[in-house]
Amino acid sequence: MRSRLSLAQAMARLSIRSGVMALAAMLGLLVGQASAETLEKSEIRYQGWASQVTFPELAEDLGYLAPLKLNWVGNTISGPQDIQTVVTGDTDIGGAFYGAVIKLIAAKAPIKAVLGYYGSDENTWQGFFVKEDSPIQSARDLIGKKVAVNTLGAHLEFVLREYLTRGGLSADEIRQVTLVVVPPVTGEQALRQGQVEVTTLAGVLRDKALERGGIRKLFSDRDLFGDFTGGPYVLRDKFIKENPNTTRKLVEGIAKAIEWARAAPPEEVRARFEKIIAERKRNEDASSIKYWKSTGVSGQGGLISDHDLQIWIDWLVKDGALKPGQLKAADLYTNELNPYRPASTTGAVK
Repeated sequence: MRSRLSLAQAMARLSIRSGVMALAAMLGLLVGQASAETLEKSEIRYQGWASQVTFPELAEDLGYLAPLKLNWVGNTISGPQDIQTVVTGDTDIGGAFYGAVIKLIAAKAPIKAVLGYYGSDENTWQGFFVKEDSPIQSARDLIGKKVAVNTLGAHLEFVLREYLTRGGLSADEIRQVTLVVVPPVTGEQALRQGQVEVTTLAGVLRDKALERGGIRKLFSDRDLFGDFTGGPYVLRDKFIKENPNTTRKLVEGIAKAIEWARAAPPEEVRARFEKIIAERKRNEDASSIKYWKSTGVSGQGGLISDHDLQIWIDWLVKDGALKPGQLKAADLYTNELNPYRPASTTGAVK
């Protein structure tokens, strides 16, 4: 009798366990569906870059943003313009050089940096080039000369002015170096035709120009700062507050895409980029993708550090654009949404 009772009990327990497991599976499915449904927004508006793939685009293609969808509203050629559209509410996310972000926040723009997305390393860097036979050899030789940059008030201008400052030029002498806004694709031509004495080149434009010969590097951003993340993606404070689940999903997806690109073989990343460009059908030339080498991002998953911003805060204070103590680096960004953040920093978005 005891034996039968034990068997019956065992059968009952097995039935209960199976029921519990089925219920758990059903609850898991419902929780997953509820999680997707709790996203406050279904799409994210952004600007792209012609013939390039942004990390939000890569994240969507890899499936890291689902169920979020990207809504491309056009292309940009400038970081400052990209983040300005975030401030005005025309887009939800944009990216730019840290210096440009700091200046915008100093002007009371309600935005916050959420993760770094570009930078310089041994494979990816921004260089300043002159003709091979140019007499320009140092910062002082740039007085009275013209330098091509893609836009004013961004990465290249800050790097150039740091080079000139380290070269011993006074503020009056620095003002005698003329910045000329030239689209990156025509920077090499402007140099060779004598329209400018110095041009800036990076990536495929740099590699192709060097292959043709007749130019040499004067200096690079990496020569001055080593490996560093140059700029972050930003979101409006209001967007973060009103869309906490969507914001976390967006940042987590982009962070994972950055890590995928950092870890995958370059040829695999290039193939993915070429596929994305072909599928989005924007009538672009994807030939430059074959020259892609690295992300340039130094922080895991785009993690931001106080140092990333402090170096440019100090520069702006020295330049007179900021008052000492006006901005604190830690107040300008958050890592709380990034899945690669140290465990000790978890908590509410600051």
